[in-house]
Amino acid sequence: MIRADDVAPVPWKNGGGLTRDLRVDAPDGRWRISLADITRDGPFSDYPGVERWFAVVQGGGVELDFAGTRYALRVGDEPLRFDGERGPGCRLLAGATRDLNLLLRDGARGAMRRAERGVAWTEDWPQRGFFDFATLSLHWRLPPGPSEARGAGLWIGVAP
Repeated sequence: MIRADDVAPVPWKNGGGLTRDLRVDAPDGRWRISLADITRDGPFSDYPGVERWFAVVQGGGVELDFAGTRYALRVGDEPLRFDGERGPGCRLLAGATRDLNLLLRDGARGAMRRAERGVAWTEDWPQRGFFDFATLSLHWRLPPGPSEARGAGLWIGVAP
């Protein structure tokens, strides 16, 4: 188990917030799971060639603006998948948020899904885990086969 608050935060690439890398594919870093603290409105960093998944895990939510196409995301919403080529603008809906990110590059594949209590997750990824909203912790390397969430969170699967 990786507790977010046990991982030292580092500044974003664009200086607009802080992030904690919870899990990084070693040695080549083709995928990364991180938890970001967003405390003010502003743009996301651009990540050319990166597929991004994004979900709000704490706070009042955000509105992401992709050149006029806007998505409002709140805790419990299905994660948003987008191309990291051009980072969206971000507006906080009701104060600071914490947000989970999955970044995939160089042919890595993956997904994030909303977990529902008592509903089994059956996607069979080579590496997979569960992010628990209540404890802000990542439970990684879940065994193969169906898994059930004990509370609110996100399923994460990757294929390097």
